[in-house]
Amino acid sequence: MNIEALYNLYSQHYLVDTDTRNIRKNTIFFALKGANFNGNKFAEEALSKGALYCVVDEEKYKTSESIIVVDDVLKTLQELSNFHRKKLNIPIISLTGSNGKTTTKELINIVLKEKFITNATKGNLNNHIGVPLTLLSMTPKTEIGIVEMGANHHKEIAFLSTIAEPDYGYITNFGKAHLEGFGSVEGVIEAKSELYDFLISNHKKIFVNQYDPIQVEKTKNANVIFLENSISFVSASPNVNVRLNAINIQTNLIGKYNYNNIACAITIGKYFGISDEKIKKAIESYISENNRSQVLKIGSNDVVLDAYNANPTSMRAALESFDQQLSNGKNKVVILGDMFELGDTSNKEHQEIVDLSNSLSFQKVFLIGEHFYQTDIESNNLKFSNFENFKDYLIQYDINDSNILIKGSRGMALERTLNFLN
Repeated sequence: MNIEALYNLYSQHYLVDTDTRNIRKNTIFFALKGANFNGNKFAEEALSKGALYCVVDEEKYKTSESIIVVDDVLKTLQELSNFHRKKLNIPIISLTGSNGKTTTKELINIVLKEKFITNATKGNLNNHIGVPLTLLSMTPKTEIGIVEMGANHHKEIAFLSTIAEPDYGYITNFGKAHLEGFGSVEGVIEAKSELYDFLISNHKKIFVNQYDPIQVEKTKNANVIFLENSISFVSASPNVNVRLNAINIQTNLIGKYNYNNIACAITIGKYFGISDEKIKKAIESYISENNRSQVLKIGSNDVVLDAYNANPTSMRAALESFDQQLSNGKNKVVILGDMFELGDTSNKEHQEIVDLSNSLSFQKVFLIGEHFYQTDIESNNLKFSNFENFKDYLIQYDINDSNILIKGSRGMALERTLNFLN
């Protein structure tokens, strides 16, 4: 079956699923394969749960006329999403960067929703599977699409750009993330700039933070839209407060590092004709979740939970921001988990974070994970080779009446700490 014929089936309901645990009625099930699973085996189950069609790439699983055999399910999913993107003929905004992608995407989405029917990447479905699924979740009713792109190797952003074919793009920043795959910060810049390369070669527009010299240099020959100069930073104690012209916007986000994320959303909102008042309403309504800079009250403790991801750049920004926040008379306690995918630089980067922590005004620093366990620490701080050992400590020694920052890579799952705080 060719893509156009498959698209005719898809366009009956504009539904696609890849997991039989969450099958929707009238969907098309794409039987993806992974290192430890073969989606082909679940084709009949998908049909029994309400799927209209299944796409497989092994002939032996074609047990029904509703099961379509292709050469490669993943490639077909990607081709279908690009075919659909062309049919939609709507503005697509893509963004990438080392830190802040998801928060920026959510802010852009909530602002544009004040005027348009939007569809944005769910969570962090931003890879070679997530981007196609994001595009295929859009319908003819969608007026603007917002597509987040992630990568840990070269050429990934370039490939995702050919699928999404964005009209606008934004790179949040270039930081020390996925160094194992990119090799160096220079490698990060080169890889993330693949989005710039696509937009420039296709004569599209780029939103640029004019205060980032790397972004300015990379886009000097591009059609750029600079961040609004009518936006100013007011304070971040504890929440970020910005001013848009004469309007004060008090956000629910913490950390001065979120200022650029907010400024980008405001700029894109104004570009698409959203009024200052509606931008204020939208941004003030946004509350971070999913372990991303969440502010929580746990017993007598005020907790900043930022345990979704971590790299040296975001870790440094979080520590410096936490240090600058008002203490309200409480101790400041930092709980840090290992940063992953740093390759040969791992020991150096973890030690630098420890040294930074020692130089700031924290009463206690807890370091968790094999990488942090190899670092040299000051006597008033503690390190644990794994979370279980840290948990045993927490059970025995309560942390009370403190401001607590919890940050680490996703694999550390430091949100588990909340279960042991009073």
